[in-house]
Amino acid sequence: MAELTQLESKLGEVFGLAKAAQESTSKVIKLVDDEEVTKTLERMREEAAEAEQRCAAVGETLDGKKTALEEKAMETKKEAAEMMKTYLGEDADGLDGLEFLVMAEAAEVGHAEVLGAMNEQARNPEIQELIDWAMPVQQRHFEATREGALRLARQEDPASPAS
Repeated sequence: MAELTQLESKLGEVFGLAKAAQESTSKVIKLVDDEEVTKTLERMREEAAEAEQRCAAVGETLDGKKTALEEKAMETKKEAAEMMKTYLGEDADGLDGLEFLVMAEAAEVGHAEVLGAMNEQARNPEIQELIDWAMPVQQRHFEATREGALRLARQEDPASPAS
């Protein structure tokens, strides 16, 4: 199997986080009892699927490295799934889910920014196109999950016992 460059490895991480985002939003949708937040999460899940497809398309342009890229993506997805399982235990509620997504979306923004910074030297046009599309989407996802968490937090009774 071909060895990935630093740039390609970072692309694999972005790819894997897009895969993981679909699973995490699906899980959190089941925890949330707020129609507006649910609609936002459904849109985010669809956009994560598009991000996955766009990463796969970039992978198609990497001569002989598609399999290695996909393996890196699956490794990253697995790590993200383990974090989600740890954070969202049996008693998780919608607010817990949104708080987890705030962290996950921050990671996606950060990884996309790092990929973009690495690509400043590499000047890979396919990666640049991906970054140009992904950055505003990821920033919007971060803000949406943050706002959703704040919305649900405001619905909580701060004096009630913690579960």
